[in-house]
Amino acid sequence: MIMKKSVLLIALLFSAGLLKAQTAKTDSATSTDSLMKMLNVPQKGEPVIATFKATRLILSQTTETVKKNELNFLVIHRFGDIGGSNGGGKTLWGLDNSSDIYIGFEYGLIDNLNIDFGRSKFEQLLELGLKYNILHQKTDDSMPVAVTLIGKTGFKPYHVNTTVFDYYANRFSYLAQAVFARKFSRALSLQVSPMYLINNVPYPFIAGNEKNIFALSAAGRLKFSKRMGLVLDYVHPFSSFRNNSINPKFYNGLGVGIEIETGGHVFTINFSNAQAISEFNYINDTESSWGKGQFRLGFTISRIFDFNRKHKSNY
Repeated sequence: MIMKKSVLLIALLFSAGLLKAQTAKTDSATSTDSLMKMLNVPQKGEPVIATFKATRLILSQTTETVKKNELNFLVIHRFGDIGGSNGGGKTLWGLDNSSDIYIGFEYGLIDNLNIDFGRSKFEQLLELGLKYNILHQKTDDSMPVAVTLIGKTGFKPYHVNTTVFDYYANRFSYLAQAVFARKFSRALSLQVSPMYLINNVPYPFIAGNEKNIFALSAAGRLKFSKRMGLVLDYVHPFSSFRNNSINPKFYNGLGVGIEIETGGHVFTINFSNAQAISEFNYINDTESSWGKGQFRLGFTISRIFDFNRKHKSNY
């Protein structure tokens, strides 16, 4: 009887010890979780990060820049018309053709300043530019938007129209742009961007066409999973010539697509009525209509390479 009581007493003491240890462990875990949550909460005045996942959407550039000594390699492709007189089954709904191909590089001179270079198939265009993220949106809304300034020069070295390009300077065009973006939540980011395009000669080469064009773009991204989101991109040129032109008929650029982040790559699959990829070409010359089936499949691949020297371990 005494032995049974002793065993029972030891069992009770052991159970109490286990319960106390479990409670202490739970309290410790709760304290650790609380501390981690505190550490993950952005401090007031910190910059908002990843307003967009890439430096480009479909038609527009975003406020994002690559960091110092990083290189962003871009491949952008537009196929042919899905429908209309140039589409359909005879061209495999545009997959047999390519309206434009762009290969470009964006290098971080410093964290907020990039130098960009690229070439387009459309008009054999070469372009060189600078992109400066001048203002960052802040978590406490002391700065409600991010602002990036862009300046680019376009050059057409191989154009066959020697009559228009009788002077070498006529081959140049210039673009000034400001991008204003806001991340409203983890899921929603929006931006607007005024652009001013200067052509040394009007493009296309039609009587009455304007050399200089002001345009306004609006774009956004809506995430629906951790690594995927819907993107929408629209550009409206303010041009009386384009509004009144009948042959050819001009249209505003509109693109819609899905953005996929795949660990090091950002991949965008999209549909757009703009044949050209560069602002120097699609602002001037978008002659395709969604209503006539003259839109095309396209994609953008963005891959960043880091050329910063790795810090040597002290261990």
